[in-house]
Amino acid sequence: MKTDRGSFRLLRREQLLQELVHDSYKTKGKLSEPTVCPGCGATYHHGRWTWETAPAGAHEHLCPACHRKHDHYPAGYVTLKGPFLKEHKAEIRQAVLNCEGKERTGPPLERIMAIEDTKEGILVTTTGTHMARDIAERVREAYKGEVEFHYNKEDQLLRATWTR
Repeated sequence: MKTDRGSFRLLRREQLLQELVHDSYKTKGKLSEPTVCPGCGATYHHGRWTWETAPAGAHEHLCPACHRKHDHYPAGYVTLKGPFLKEHKAEIRQAVLNCEGKERTGPPLERIMAIEDTKEGILVTTTGTHMARDIAERVREAYKGEVEFHYNKEDQLLRATWTR
């Protein structure tokens, strides 16, 4: 694709502006290694958070997921609603809990924050958008129904609604 030099600069500037997404919960810079989260026990090692056991004397720093939980600022909202939900509420709630798993094997920054009963049905809040998407998709796979996703890139926020 041929463009004149001025067009190239404009295109490049727009690309740079689009790539700048502000996430105040993302770890800024590199932490001292190893670092352990005092909230959940996740370990920051080799530039990422894992469920490895931290060695004695590790630095302490709140991981982004615990920071979100502390601030009550979810990255994902999953609304489960409909007549089918009312009949199978306990079963579906357990399916949601199974998405996170009992063992700490999944990504430490993707967790369920809360599961609340609402007038519509159930509201699940998560520390990451991937967990919210996974919950909605797994409920749809297990119980059919319709899922609708709304992703806000600027706020790093996903809203999913499952209805049946």
